[in-house]
Amino acid sequence: MSGEMIPVIIVPAFFFAIFAVVKVLSDNALRRKLIDKGMVDENVKFLYAPSSNNPPAALKWGMMLIAVGAAILIGQFMPYSFQEEFTISLMLIMAGLALVVYYFIGSRIAKKSEKS
Repeated sequence: MSGEMIPVIIVPAFFFAIFAVVKVLSDNALRRKLIDKGMVDENVKFLYAPSSNNPPAALKWGMMLIAVGAAILIGQFMPYSFQEEFTISLMLIMAGLALVVYYFIGSRIAKKSEKS
């Protein structure tokens, strides 16, 4: 019985996820166009304007994904008896270290942008 319900649940969830992503992206594009045309007040422009003092978010996510990927790769070389526990704990540790390193890199970038 439960094996028969998997396609009934997974297929609508998959299409709903695609719909949600498309809706969020199109709403964001619409907001950007409204801001560019000046059809909103200054408070909304402040919310959606790119901030120059924040380090790039792509750096953070890139560091996180590299750290988690490296942890998974290292976990594959461990003995099978404790491979899962080691891999999960190493993923969390490496992701935490990536965020700490990102903090220091981000603070250095922010200080550089304040000086110039």
